[in-house]
Amino acid sequence: MYCILITGIPASGKTGMARFLSGRLGIPYVSKDELKELLFDELGFSSRAEKVRLGIAAMKLMYDFADRLLGQGLSVILENNFENSSREGLEELLKKHSCRAVTVRLTGEKRKLYERFLEREKAPDRHMGHVVNDCYPPLNGKQIVRKPLSFEDFQAGIAARGMDSFAADGPCLVLDTTDWEKVDREAAAEEIVRLAEREGEAADG
Repeated sequence: MYCILITGIPASGKTGMARFLSGRLGIPYVSKDELKELLFDELGFSSRAEKVRLGIAAMKLMYDFADRLLGQGLSVILENNFENSSREGLEELLKKHSCRAVTVRLTGEKRKLYERFLEREKAPDRHMGHVVNDCYPPLNGKQIVRKPLSFEDFQAGIAARGMDSFAADGPCLVLDTTDWEKVDREAAAEEIVRLAEREGEAADG
């Protein structure tokens, strides 16, 4: 039994990696953003503060699902842009189940990832709840206005929140996803299993 954390910079490919590893390793994954989208659609928000509360609720749900799986002796993959504020709840979860995590941190050249971030925000299949901060769904058919984040704010947010340095207690595998074509996901999956099994043996010993 082990916990795999998929984290890193926005638009670095975390959800895609979590889905691949889930299928490749046969381990369920829980994505905070996917939970947030369900909450956005069911509850909506009318202010930045309400949106933040839904994000906190999604985090608690993610940890609750992980708690239930680990409690049954099952491994789990958690996908989120883990940051400094995520640490306390995560440490409580891992301590409760005597489980150390393998952190998989996705990173890359920030300018390239910023460009990918902007393209993602403009994509027609991007959930609008992530894009807007004031109100979702829009009231009275009001058109959603997309306000692009500056590169400076993109970098500052990453640094301030610790997204590019987060790691749980345990091994950390860093993957450069600037160019997805150069990422050997099969090799990464094999290395993750090796690290996880090593941690399991250390815990048993």
